[in-house]
Amino acid sequence: MATLSPPRRLDREMIPKGLLYAMFALVLAALALTTFAVATKRPHEGTPAASTVQKETWLILEGQSAQSVTVRDRDGKLLADLPHGGFITVIQNAMTRARTVAGVTGNPPMKVVRYENGRLVAEDPASGWSAELYAFGQDNKAAFERLLSSQE
Repeated sequence: MATLSPPRRLDREMIPKGLLYAMFALVLAALALTTFAVATKRPHEGTPAASTVQKETWLILEGQSAQSVTVRDRDGKLLADLPHGGFITVIQNAMTRARTVAGVTGNPPMKVVRYENGRLVAEDPASGWSAELYAFGQDNKAAFERLLSSQE
């Protein structure tokens, strides 16, 4: 017959008090820094540099499954049918999620904007969602640049 171990004492603290104080101090420090930045009207850091639009292309991304995507131009002309769309599928899934949250119905076109300073941005005017494509690395940015070059 198996012996039972004595029950654990529940009156002991599970989280050390020092750790709780440190977590509280971290929250207060973050609040103080944020308050200081807002009160002094400190400019935002890490925002993309302003530039003029070099090219704007409207695309319709249609997700066929979890991995495949079909890309059409604004008029419905087929540009690419990708059984393994990779990063383009990731962007299509993110945009679909943003549209679901925003209550957008249908599949209106999104735009890809190339700026003179090298930025490449996917924008969905229907939901207000956008993604800085150049921030995901050269290979992922190149996937969208190939789509843009196929329309030139």
